[in-house]
Amino acid sequence: MKTVKVDQIEIANNKPFVLIAGLNVLEDEKTIEKVVSSCVKATTELNIPYIFKASYDKANRSSINSYRGPGITRGLEILSEIKKDYNVPIISDIHNTDEAQQASEVLDIIQIPAFLSRQTDLIEAACKTNLPINIKKGQFLAPADMLNIITKCNHFNNENVLICERGTSFGYNNLVVDMLGMVELKKADIPLIFDVTHSLQKPGALGDKADGRGGSALDLARAGMSLGLAGLFLETHPNPDEALCDGPCAIQLDQLDDFLNKIKRLDNLIKSFDE
Repeated sequence: MKTVKVDQIEIANNKPFVLIAGLNVLEDEKTIEKVVSSCVKATTELNIPYIFKASYDKANRSSINSYRGPGITRGLEILSEIKKDYNVPIISDIHNTDEAQQASEVLDIIQIPAFLSRQTDLIEAACKTNLPINIKKGQFLAPADMLNIITKCNHFNNENVLICERGTSFGYNNLVVDMLGMVELKKADIPLIFDVTHSLQKPGALGDKADGRGGSALDLARAGMSLGLAGLFLETHPNPDEALCDGPCAIQLDQLDDFLNKIKRLDNLIKSFDE
């Protein structure tokens, strides 16, 4: 079973799940501190390996008025401070080849956004950093299409690859998660991450921003994690209604402990069948 190591964390479909969680995009200092401290506390108490996530720039917003974040220079400074203060690995996404090397000086995992998952030059730049790579499956791709992307990474001498499911386009302003599709992705013997909150997104449904179904996060997470996955990816916020990006998809921060407790027990049960 393929295992990818990030710091001291081992990520594999047959190991206890890893949580990749945080904010959609870096916001103010108070919100960041509240989210990361709550995530660290919850995962420590439940013995869940944890990686903090947040974007320093959301370059693929549908509206010119959407909040993008502090940008790469200040954003990486903030992520570096979080890494030092909380002793957690960091993941964030890059959007062009010029960002890869600069981002790699701070990040522990480089993420390729779903809309850019077929961009060969971006994949090559990420691979050359020698960091593990989390590639989000494009909403427009069939599961089998990811095999070509994995082959690209191998061609560029990086086999430390994670695949992240985040839903598939299903008509206008809607996404659906194909559970059988995730079964197909697991056959590639690559650690599979399930981005549950982005899978609840309704892109562009509010005109200049995305709507979402955050209230269904636990139901969808249970369904996905019952397949036996390497990790769960999610976004959480103290007040999703006031989040600067994708708030309707996020999990309410004060509900995170209960959410993770239920997912942890489910993950233990599912993986006990293979012992």
